[in-house]
Parts: sequence; structure tokens; C-alpha cells
Amino acid sequence: MTDQTATPETVYETDALIAEDIDAYLDAHQNKTMLRFITCGSVDDGKSTLIGRLLYDSKMIFEDQLAALEDDSKKVGTQGQEIDFALLVDGLAAEREQGITIDVAYRFFATEKRKFIVADCPGHEQYTRNMVTGASTADLAVILIDARKGVLVQTRRHSFLCKQLGIRNIVLAVNKMDLVDYDQSTFEHIVADYRSFASEIGIDDFTAIPMSGLAGDNITSPSEATAWYDGPTLIDHLETVEVASAINVAKPFRMPVQWVNRPNLDFRGFSGLISSGTIAPGDAVRSLPSGKTSTVKSIVTWEGELEEAQAGQSVTVTLEDEIDCSRGDVLAAADTPPETSDQFETTLVWMDDEEMTPGRAYWLKLGTQNVSVTVQAPKYEINVNTMEHLAAKTLELNSIGVCEITTDKPVVFEAYGDNRALGGFILIDKITNRTVAAGMLHFSLRRAQNVHWQATDITREAHANLKNQAPRVLWFTGLSGSGKSTIANEVEKRLNLMNRHTFLLDGDNVRHGLNKDLGFTDTDRIENIRRIGEVAKLMADAGLVVLTAFISPFRAERRMVRDMLPEGEFIEVFVDTPLEVAEKRDVKGLYKKARAGDLKNFTGIDSPYEEPENAEIRVNTVEMTAEEAATYIVDQIMPLR
Repeated sequence: MTDQTATPETVYETDALIAEDIDAYLDAHQNKTMLRFITCGSVDDGKSTLIGRLLYDSKMIFEDQLAALEDDSKKVGTQGQEIDFALLVDGLAAEREQGITIDVAYRFFATEKRKFIVADCPGHEQYTRNMVTGASTADLAVILIDARKGVLVQTRRHSFLCKQLGIRNIVLAVNKMDLVDYDQSTFEHIVADYRSFASEIGIDDFTAIPMSGLAGDNITSPSEATAWYDGPTLIDHLETVEVASAINVAKPFRMPVQWVNRPNLDFRGFSGLISSGTIAPGDAVRSLPSGKTSTVKSIVTWEGELEEAQAGQSVTVTLEDEIDCSRGDVLAAADTPPETSDQFETTLVWMDDEEMTPGRAYWLKLGTQNVSVTVQAPKYEINVNTMEHLAAKTLELNSIGVCEITTDKPVVFEAYGDNRALGGFILIDKITNRTVAAGMLHFSLRRAQNVHWQATDITREAHANLKNQAPRVLWFTGLSGSGKSTIANEVEKRLNLMNRHTFLLDGDNVRHGLNKDLGFTDTDRIENIRRIGEVAKLMADAGLVVLTAFISPFRAERRMVRDMLPEGEFIEVFVDTPLEVAEKRDVKGLYKKARAGDLKNFTGIDSPYEEPENAEIRVNTVEMTAEEAATYIVDQIMPLR
């Protein structure tokens, strides 16, 4: 079978080049531009059939796949014959049959002009997260519409997501035109409907093509059945549309540093993928967030040094000066650097089965930067079917919302619409390491730019030296009734007799003042611990030994407080008491109320308690008295200097 996108002379010349100089052919193939695109739309609109047609007609499929096609009784050639393209490309079929998670199927093919990676995403609404995964790296989206059905809910949903994810090139593929007798008015009516909707969400331009994936109309060659259409075929458009890498070359230089390459003392280079712009020896660059500047000494690759490198290339850059730069930093054009901030407005696509918990700390991965971040309750959730802004307290699986986030240290960023590499991020659960969300940065919050850290001359070390002790935070955690407050009080008495400067923060006491506005929902519990963590950190900065007695039921929040402090200063004390023992004590009568249904969200009854996995100190109050536990704890933490 010959390549239907090429002339016989081109095919002959290609075959001759392969025969005579395979290295030249491979070099030519390697230097072709790459276009990544996604197919999306509603269920059964022909996505897999369309991809099958592209693969079949471009010849770039494996010989065993061709043989399988030729042997299959369901299909014959392309002249009035039926080809079961779904069997060729639908990588989701087995998953659907087995009832397991439907993912994105990627396929690779090439023509004489360009190489392609296409993502075939499921059309079902419940797999929105999978569609987002496929679209996150795409330069172009082919949005299919069944000519018999017109613009549907999923058409709107996927178009909105493509717009949000920064895909600038949209192809409206009005498919199955053969089933409406290639009617021009049907095509024009669908295009008009889509244009009206697209303008509402900011899609100002798109390319509409009438086609039939099954019959091959306007896929790789013009169709006689649509003589009224004078636009490009799909493959013509895919071969000529401008790819993101070409657009990014014209932007200012940005390179997130992946690692510092230092094979010997005479060489120190910064390696990474250039996300935008060009760079050459002699160019002035700035390392962020430090702000230090230098000039490029050389650009090194495996093939040797380059006179210039541009967006899309992975290189190692050496500098004339020894400056502070490491993994997670960004090398940028010195005169047009990106911003740094620690507070942002973002759009989040929630991708986890467990709903978002406002106030909880997650890992944020932005390029090569990895920081801790807390997410506030959504400003609003977006109904992608109607574009309405809905009030929401959280985000559930496949929900999309606008939220504010705060990182624990400044990150280098650009708006997602300007630079995907420095504007797109994922959120990772700190405990399970699951990716829970994908996000797009809009802008930094004004308050982040107006609030600056004020340096002071008296350091935390000076405070500690004055007290002749090392600061610590002893974090007592356990069920209600386990004995946390009693044991913490005993520990503080012993430390006081040893002339140690201490302060005890007790859960009930703090809720009479600082946290009197908080209830006992998961969100309020998280905020309760966040505030206590910040207070404990301030007290530790003052050189104190801080004792905190809080149930603090969630590992993620205890980890959040640990991350606030220098390594070794946070000591988790697990007051290990079985639920049945704590319930028998029930000094405050809380378990009785919870069992009767009069006290909601009570830890151990209808709200979970997550035991520490690697607490520095563990005391069992069934085996120890409060006094014995206190003595044991003091012995473990001494000396404090």
C-alpha cells in the first residue's frame, strides 16, 4: 500500500534514499518538526476511526498491524470496503471490557513533512481528568462532532477545557458526513452553532472540516463528495499549522534547571529543557529566585557545543561566574525575567476520588520546582456545560474551580497562557503520593507583592543562646481521652524544674481564644492545626521549648507543621491509647454524646484518626502512668542543648 499523502515520485525518492543512505534518511526524519494533538468530543463520534484512518492512509504503521488488517475479514481496501479502524487503534477497548480505569491512548505516525503524536481520549464525562492529561501537552485539538447530532454537551466541555489548557489551534471535525449525504447546509449549521458557543469562551478562531473517518473524506485527500468545500484536508492542516515550539522560540529565554552537572572540578553546568526563547554564548542570564546574574560561557550537548540553542532543546549551560543556582531554579534572560511569588489565583481540575480539603498542605510540582502549598476553598466552581460560576466549598472528582493557593516559599512562574512550563502544575498528596489535581496559574495576588519579609538583627539562634537551650516543638497527638494534656503538663513541670523556658499550647484552651471561630469539620480541624503550627513556630523562633496537646487527627497536617520547622526541631509524641480505653475514661462525656449522635465529627467515632507511622516518641498509657510517661519523654529529649 502506498502513502496516499505523497506523489509516486516522492515515494520513489524516499525509498531510494533509504536504500542508498539510511543515515541521511534517518537524519532527515529526526529533524522533522513534531506536532502533538488530541482528539476529543462525545462518545461514539468516531475518534478512534479517525485516528485509524490517519494511520492507515499515512502508511506509518507497523508491518504486523498491516498484516493483521489485510487478514481481518471485516475489512478490505478503501474502495467501497469497510475497515475496522477501531480494532487497529482503540487502546481503550480492553479496558472498557474489563471495567477498569479508562486512560489516554497515544499513537505515533509520520508523513513526509512532520511527525505526530496523537492522544485518543475517552469521551465520557467521568473521564474528564484523562482528557486533561492528554490535552496538557497538546499543540492542537481535533474536536469531533457527529454530523447527525450537532454540538453536544461534551463538545462544549472539551472545548472549554482545551481553551483553559492553552491549546490555541482548534480543528472542528464535523464527522460522519456520509451519514447525512454530505449535506452542505448541515455542515454550515453546525459550524454556526459552534462559532456562537466558541466566542463565549474565548475561542476566536478555529478550522472547520467536513469529513468521514470511515470513508476517508477530507482526511488525507480532498473528497469529491464535498465539492462545495474548498478548505484544507485534515492532514494538510496538521502538516502546516504552527507548532508550540516555533511560537515559544520568539519568547524570552527560560530554562528550568533540572540538575547541576559537575563531572569534575573544572566543569559546572546547568542542565534542563529550554521552555522558551533562544540562548547563545555571551548572552546575559539571571538565576531565579536568587536574582544573581552572569553570562553564558558555553552551551553543551552530547554532540558537542552549540552556537545557539532554542525552545524544545535539552542542553547544559555553563556560566562565566560561580552563582547560586540549583535544581528547581530558573535561568532566564537577564533583562526580562519571570516573576516570583508565593500566592496565586489558579484554575484547578480535581483529579482524585477524594474531594479537595481546603487548608490541607499538598506538594506542588511546577516544572522542576517542588514546594509545599495550601489550597483555599474555591472562589467558585465552573459548570463547564453552562459556563455558570457556582458556589462551592470544595472540589470533587473532575470538578473545575478557581482557587487561591499559598506556597511555603516563592516560586518562579509565568501565567499559564504565556508559558505552560512555568504556569502549569500538579498537586500531589503528601501522604499517598497520588496526583490529585492539575492546575494553571493566572497571576500572583497583589497582597503577595505588597508584603515583604522584614529582616531583623536578633536571630532565632540569639534567642535560644540567651536561654541556653535548643528550641523544640513537642507535638503530643492521640485520641480524646488518651492523656495528652495530662502528660504534656507533667513534662512541662519537669522541664520547668530544670530551668527550661517552655510554653504549653492545649487544644481546649486555644479554642477559647485564637481558634474560637473554628468548628470540628475536617476543614476547620486543618485550619486549627495550621494556626497552632504557626504559633508554635513563632515560639520556637523565640527560643522556647513548645509543648502542644492536640488530637491533630490527620497525618498531612502534622507533616505540614513538621515542614515549618528546621530539621530535628519537631518531635512527634504519640500518646498511644486504644479507643476502647479512651472511651471508658471519657472524662468530658464526649464519647457518650458522640455515640448518641449529639456530637458530630468526633474523632474515633465518625471522624478518622490517622496514627503516626514514625513518631519520634511513643508512650502507651495502658502500660505507663502519666508520671512514668513524662519521665520517659524528658529522658528522650534531653539534653536540650
